[in-house]
Parts: sequence; C-alpha cells; structure tokens
Amino acid sequence: MKIWFRMMADNRLLKDMTVENHDNDTRTHKVLAAVESMCRSFDLPSPIWLEHNISEFRKSARVRFRRESFVEDIDFDYIDMQVLEEDF
Repeated sequence: MKIWFRMMADNRLLKDMTVENHDNDTRTHKVLAAVESMCRSFDLPSPIWLEHNISEFRKSARVRFRRESFVEDIDFDYIDMQVLEEDF
C-alpha cells in the first residue's frame, strides 16, 4: 500500500510525504500506521477519525483532516490523505 499525505494552507502545499507499507497486515492497520508515521514526520498530534472522515475514506480512498479533526490548534488548513496503491 502506498499513501500520499499533503499539508495544505491557503491552497499551497506546505509539506508532503509518501508512506509505503507492504506488510501482511489489514488495510485498516496499514492506514493507521501510515497516519502515525505522517504525524511523527510532520510533528503533529494524531487526527481524530470523525464519521464524515470515515465515510469519505470508504467512498474514495481519500480523506481530508481539517481543524475539527485535531484537538490542538493547527497552523494549516488540512491534511489530505490519498491511497495511491492498494495491495491485493
């Protein structure tokens, strides 16, 4: 699995990274591990998966974590997470 993360503010890319995970693990565990890796790399608290985040991700393999997904204040508009490759 390959997941791309982009930190955006004012329609500008601030940071991005790609996380790859080819372990024999579940899709959910791979996604959560990728989010954890992104948070460490970007020095962010973990976002909260709200119902609309889960629904959005199930439909399109993409999600945006906006301000309401973080307990602490953030200095960007959102983190965009997109699955680029799935392991089958």
